[in-house]
Amino acid sequence: MTALARWCLRRRIVVIVLWLAAFAGVATAAGVLGSAYSTDYDVPGTESGRAAALMAKAFPGQSGDTDTIVWHTDTGPVRAAPVRKRMHHTLREVAALPGVSEVHGPYGRSGDGSRQRRISPDGRTAYASLVFDRPTDQLAAAQVEKVVDTARAAAGDGLQVELGGAGIALTEAPRAQLPEIVGLCVAAVVLFLAFGSLAATLLPIITALAAVGTASAGIALLGHAMTVADFAPMLGMLIGLGVGIDYALFIVTRHRKGLRAGLSVQEAAERAVSVSGRAVVFAGATVCIALLGMLILRLSFLNGVALAASLTVVLTVAASVTLLPALLSLIGMRALGRRERRRLAERGPWPEQPTGIAARWSAFVERHPKLLGVTAAAVMAALALPTFGLHLGTSDQGNNPAASTTRKAYDLLAGGAHGDGFGPGFNGPLTLVAGLDGPRDRLAFDALPHRLRDTPGVAQVGAPEFDGGRTTGVITVVPTGSPQSRQTSDLVQRLRDDVLPRAADGTTMRVHVGGITAGYDDFAAVIIGKLPLFVGVVIALGSLLLLLAFRSIGIPLKAALMNVAAVASSFGIVVAVFQWGWGSELLGLGSAGPIEPFLPVIMVSVLFGLSMDYQVFLVSRMYEEWRLTHDNRRAVRVGLAETGRVINSAAVIMIAVFAAFVLSGDRIIAMFGIGLATAVALDAFVLRTLLVPALMHLLGGANWWLPARLDRRLPRISIEPPPIGPSTDDNDPVALPGPGEGDHSLVRA
Repeated sequence: MTALARWCLRRRIVVIVLWLAAFAGVATAAGVLGSAYSTDYDVPGTESGRAAALMAKAFPGQSGDTDTIVWHTDTGPVRAAPVRKRMHHTLREVAALPGVSEVHGPYGRSGDGSRQRRISPDGRTAYASLVFDRPTDQLAAAQVEKVVDTARAAAGDGLQVELGGAGIALTEAPRAQLPEIVGLCVAAVVLFLAFGSLAATLLPIITALAAVGTASAGIALLGHAMTVADFAPMLGMLIGLGVGIDYALFIVTRHRKGLRAGLSVQEAAERAVSVSGRAVVFAGATVCIALLGMLILRLSFLNGVALAASLTVVLTVAASVTLLPALLSLIGMRALGRRERRRLAERGPWPEQPTGIAARWSAFVERHPKLLGVTAAAVMAALALPTFGLHLGTSDQGNNPAASTTRKAYDLLAGGAHGDGFGPGFNGPLTLVAGLDGPRDRLAFDALPHRLRDTPGVAQVGAPEFDGGRTTGVITVVPTGSPQSRQTSDLVQRLRDDVLPRAADGTTMRVHVGGITAGYDDFAAVIIGKLPLFVGVVIALGSLLLLLAFRSIGIPLKAALMNVAAVASSFGIVVAVFQWGWGSELLGLGSAGPIEPFLPVIMVSVLFGLSMDYQVFLVSRMYEEWRLTHDNRRAVRVGLAETGRVINSAAVIMIAVFAAFVLSGDRIIAMFGIGLATAVALDAFVLRTLLVPALMHLLGGANWWLPARLDRRLPRISIEPPPIGPSTDDNDPVALPGPGEGDHSLVRA
């Protein structure tokens, strides 16, 4: 690391030019090729997946997304002449717009009665099917916006017009730049308060932006080579900004410490990269290992998310240990504030003293480890309680903010307690698809609707439809419950386990249950089934790294427990906000609903990695002191006192960056933002500064125990450079209050 820092410092212009060239080259390639993100989260091999495959093969025209124009009258029926005339004219205008292929309304004659089915039983709500001339991911937002404006212009005089569907949702796309701007502004304020230097404040931000910008373009290119989920770029940006600024913060802090100690710019930067740079590389490696753990799930879109996020972290680490030293050399002594430079010139170097709140808190924890440990554990346990009620599923437009047109259209179609609309199950019908082999199968399939109508939980059953060769049949079933309700999930299970097998007795017919809820349930079942293995692998790999680095069995075990506690508590808050709906509407995040099935996997990966970061930065300083003194109380007190301020500053920055993504307007990204922000807050302010040091004080020397035979056989990983010498020399004292010592105990600077 020292050699790398020295090379970057001597060739600072070359390093800066190389980073600019890399960013320009990747961004240009991404701009030329465009993006190819996927919105397909289906899991092949599940029953709903097989139903979708059969449906797409036999009925290709019915397998895509359908958008809707919904209107509702406060008084009178939608068949009334004024309403009919106005909407007939509006639908013709919409059909003539660029990008619109066809529009099918409820008015006019239809031999199969399909038009009449587009009017609700109470006659006050109707809808038209809207088909665009290209897939949703190829639509231009401006064209869709024109459709929305034209349709909603018909509203007024007691007539409400709303639109829903995947295409219409493009007009409510996440606000991409706002979260980044807010997060960076808060980070800049925290950095300036910590450094007192504008130049030093800008360096972590510039470093993070260079890495994240290059990574974002790289993720766009990655989408052409493999399946990458559409939320991967924003997730990568969220992670990259948080860890990128934090990694740079740790190195800049160490560099400024060297300058205040009288080192030259060259020496201070080399020392900062050699010491803090090692911890940054190690921390980044743990984050990547946790993220790449998603590969064992063998789900194509999660593989893309894992590689995209890992690419971002790798580039942030690379920028921190190459670009940042070059920038430190460029600004020279301006890394210190004016007052600090003036004091250095007038009085010379001054020793670092971990005084103030950090030192007093460290001594307080040492005096009361049991009380504080129990309090912290109780807080984490209480916050984790909602996790036991976690309900996995996929949100839909019924969870959008109440003011959005897609949410209003969803609610109009579902209706309410007064019997208006089409019923709560209308927004998520089940699709029963079967391969038919011979007359007996077809007769059984024809008789299936009669059996289904008597099944509890079924509101409506459509007539059987067949493909041209009558080898595939499909029946649409409207549940009595909403798509996200447990009642509908129970219906899916009842159909699969009981109703459909009995209906297929004596035939070769196999009926597959597909549709929104069935797909949700199958996806969640796959994730839950693989989650224990995934969590076990991530914990084992992270613990192995800590074992090699700190030569201790206790440190990895405590880290694993703390990581589980942080994940469980943050999920408790996510459940309370998004599943229970506590404040979700006030935050503009829509109504209560289930938690996305892939959220536990991705959050476990990210949180385990980020928790390891703080564990590494905190314990590495304790380990350094332990190697020098073999005094556990002193090691814990010094480590907490010297790292507490920088860890808390880093946590505030990361919390601000993560929490700002709530402003994106995207429910999934907001889940990540709130989950990660709360996890970092709990990890930094409860676990690392309270529970971990309290436990380490209680365990004493057992923290650092490792069997001698195992110690000899394990390879060594060095996070900190070798110790310079003992720290017990009274010629280098630093005042730090200890238990029962007032303000007179001495520790190494």
